[in-house]
Amino acid sequence: MISEVTGIRRIRMLYLQLLYRCNFECLHCFHGERLQRADAFTTDEAVNLLTLMRDEYGTEAVTLLGGEPFVYRDLAQVVRYAKRDLGMRVEICTNGYRIERRLAEIAPDLDLLRVSLEGIGTTNDKIRKFGSYRSALSALEIAQQLGVRTGATMTVTSRNIDEVLPLARTLQHYRVEQLKLHCLRPVGNAADHSELLVNDATAYTRLREGLASAELDIEVILDEDLSEFGACLPAGGHVEIERIEADPRGALTMSCKAVGKDSHAFWYDKLAGHIDHRPSATDELTLAVPDVVYGRV
Repeated sequence: MISEVTGIRRIRMLYLQLLYRCNFECLHCFHGERLQRADAFTTDEAVNLLTLMRDEYGTEAVTLLGGEPFVYRDLAQVVRYAKRDLGMRVEICTNGYRIERRLAEIAPDLDLLRVSLEGIGTTNDKIRKFGSYRSALSALEIAQQLGVRTGATMTVTSRNIDEVLPLARTLQHYRVEQLKLHCLRPVGNAADHSELLVNDATAYTRLREGLASAELDIEVILDEDLSEFGACLPAGGHVEIERIEADPRGALTMSCKAVGKDSHAFWYDKLAGHIDHRPSATDELTLAVPDVVYGRV
């Protein structure tokens, strides 16, 4: 269905939000009140979507998210199926809070553990949860001991934009390979915390200049929106895209501007096991441009 409507024939990665439920209530979370909803993929539904994406769109990798994926009961089954049965590269994006036991269970089938951090020490804890900074670093240490490669994510806000470089250097100490920086959008919880928005767009320019001159060993990847103007490219003419994201309801998003909005052209019908096209006046068939990379490649 996607290829018939858009011409896209290959989707390299599926971002699969297994559930909305989370053990955090971060100030900037784009899910907002959806964190209280019960929507979630069953194991069979997740497995069927993974199989469909592999068979129809050549999807070779999956990133499992939530909510918080480590509170998803059947996480191990989904990870094992994606890795062992489909041969996919498996990544998990987590808050890293008290995940040690379950991480050890899935480590043999996990290619990358990506932990979310929002700065150093109390800067992170005030946005995410008290004690979450130390817990996240502990999760990174344990992943290394288990032989799992590690990465991190950070949503750039007015509170932490000056801690991007200090955090990158701290993560280097923990042998983290990659730090992804995301642009904060005023949706979900962030809509109630406008003080987190970076209102001086030139601050992004200074951030990019600082990263370019920092000679970091860690690879730092920036959303292209972390610029003075932001960016999206139209979908027309693309036959291959980097990723598509499925939320716990089955809504599929390809747009870099659709995060946190009910703006979806395609849905995965969990009962029927296929993808439907549901166009509306708010659909956004636009794709994110390639990220910008600094540091080690």
